[in-house]
Amino acid sequence: MSSAAVPAGDRFEWFSDLVTRELAPIAIRPESGDPFQGDAALLDLGRTQVSSYSYTPLRSRRTPALIRQSDPEQYHLALVTRGTTWFSQQRAESVQSVGDMVLWDTSRPFESGTTGGTEPIGAIVVQVPKAALPLRADRIDRLLARSISADSGMGAVLADFLRSVAAHGPECAPHERSRLDQVTLDLFSACLATHLDVCGQLPGEARAEALLARIDAFIDHNLGDPELTPGAIAAHHHISVRRLHQLFAGQDETVAVSIRRRRLERCRADLARPDLAGQPVHVIAARWGYPNAAVFSRAFRGAYGTSPTDYRGQAVQRWRARSVKGACTDGQGPNGPRS
Repeated sequence: MSSAAVPAGDRFEWFSDLVTRELAPIAIRPESGDPFQGDAALLDLGRTQVSSYSYTPLRSRRTPALIRQSDPEQYHLALVTRGTTWFSQQRAESVQSVGDMVLWDTSRPFESGTTGGTEPIGAIVVQVPKAALPLRADRIDRLLARSISADSGMGAVLADFLRSVAAHGPECAPHERSRLDQVTLDLFSACLATHLDVCGQLPGEARAEALLARIDAFIDHNLGDPELTPGAIAAHHHISVRRLHQLFAGQDETVAVSIRRRRLERCRADLARPDLAGQPVHVIAARWGYPNAAVFSRAFRGAYGTSPTDYRGQAVQRWRARSVKGACTDGQGPNGPRS
C-alpha cells in the first residue's frame, strides 16, 4: 500500500489510520515540512505479522489514554533498514541506525522519532503476542527500547530471516506461511533469550529451530570454503555430526545436498551475469567452493542438464537479444537509428 494512491492532502491521515489499524493506536506528527510520503507491505502469518514500512520522518507517542483505547498485548520489534531513529520506553532510550533492532511493549507508553534530517525511514516490524513467548515478562523488560545489534549471532539470524520473509513471504502458500509463523516465534524467542542469557528456558523445539537457523546462515556465509562439510559445520556449532543430521531430518534435503544445491545455484547465477562474462568458468566455480573444474562441470551438468560453458553461451544470447529489443524499443533498429 502506498500514499501515492491517496490525494496529497489526505496522505498523512491515511498513514496514521494505517498504523493505528495494523500496529496500535499511536499519536504521530511529521518532523519535517516536506510533503508526506508513506508505504507499507503487510504480511499476516497467523499469530505473528511481519510488515515493511517506509515514511518521511515522524514523531510518535503512545500514551496511557491510547493504551486504554486499544492494546493488542504484543511485543513489537523493528529492524531499521533506512535512516536513523530513536526510541524511549520504561526509562530507557536508544538510537538505532541501519541494521539495528529495537523492541517495545504495546502495553506501555513510549516515544520515538528520528535524529534529524529529511531522509525517509525504513523498517521491518514483527509483531508477536506476549502470550506466545516462553520467556518471563519481567526479563523481557530489560530489553525494551534498547538497541539490539544484527551484526552477529542470533541478532543477525533473526534480521536475515525478517528481510527474507518481507521479500518472499507473499509468494508462500498458506501452509508455508503457517510454518513461517512458528519459525518467527522460535527465532524471536531465541534472539531475546540469547541477549538475556536465558536460552535454557526455551522449549527444546524452539532451541532446535534457532540452532537450525544459525546453521543455515553459517552455510550461506561459507559456501566458498571447499572445506565446508557436515563435520566442519557440526564442529563449529559444538554438536555431533549425528545431531546435525537429526536437525536436517525434518527438512526437504540433507545437509550435504543443501550445500551442493546452494553452491550450484550461486555458480549458475554468476554464469548468467553480464558483468562477470570475462571471468573464466573455473574461477567462478572456485569462488563457490569447487576448486576442481572437472568435478564442478559434472555436478553442474547433473543438476541442469547442460555444461557450464553451454549455459553461459545461452545466457550471452539472451543478453544480446534483450539488448537488441531494448534498442528497438528506444527507437533504434538493430542496425542503427530508424529512418
